[in-house]
Amino acid sequence: MCVRAEAAVRPGTSRLTRPTLGRNCSRRCPRTCEVSDHSARSGLAPARPRGTNRYHRLVFSEQTTDHWFAVTEEPLSVGAVYDWAVRSDCGAVVVFSGTVRDHAEEAGELRTGVTHLEYEAYDEEVVPRFRAIADETRARWAGLGRIALIHRVGRLALGESSVLVVVSAPHRPEAFAAARFAIDALKAAAPIWKREEWAGGSAWGTGATEVVEPSHVRSSDEAGV
Repeated sequence: MCVRAEAAVRPGTSRLTRPTLGRNCSRRCPRTCEVSDHSARSGLAPARPRGTNRYHRLVFSEQTTDHWFAVTEEPLSVGAVYDWAVRSDCGAVVVFSGTVRDHAEEAGELRTGVTHLEYEAYDEEVVPRFRAIADETRARWAGLGRIALIHRVGRLALGESSVLVVVSAPHRPEAFAAARFAIDALKAAAPIWKREEWAGGSAWGTGATEVVEPSHVRSSDEAGV
């Protein structure tokens, strides 16, 4: 899928706000983090930092038996995350991959000629927010299997995957519903900012909104979208 759904948000926001220019996010180097063997095999192992202020050069990753959260500059592997999500008691695995496209829609206007995107993240908050999103997802749909929320940062070319949301469940209705809520919540609740570049210029904060708590998010299904 190449279209990333916009989240419908209930009143109530957190202290984090997506800045118009993306300049208020942390630029400190990330803390050292443990990365599992599976993460290393999947291309999500830490890369060497290339500069003291290039805060997203390292992977922030947290993985247990049933959840996998990461923010990385490495290309995302749909197959690796799908394989991880499979469980013998789950008959459905839903995979959402947000893909960089060649146009954007802003305030009802179509912007063509997009050449690439650049993502920045508030490095210390992303994985904790992913954890909160997964907790809220499990609270709404009992009996889910595994949940993966993984986002790219840095410069992405057309056709590259920017985000993966993967949910496994015993049956397909809850797998589809939970995955749709998770991507809607990620867009509304994760402190990640996007910069678009196109033939005529570039801009940070396209479609910027305040970052909200996951519990305040209504999925597109709930909003009737």
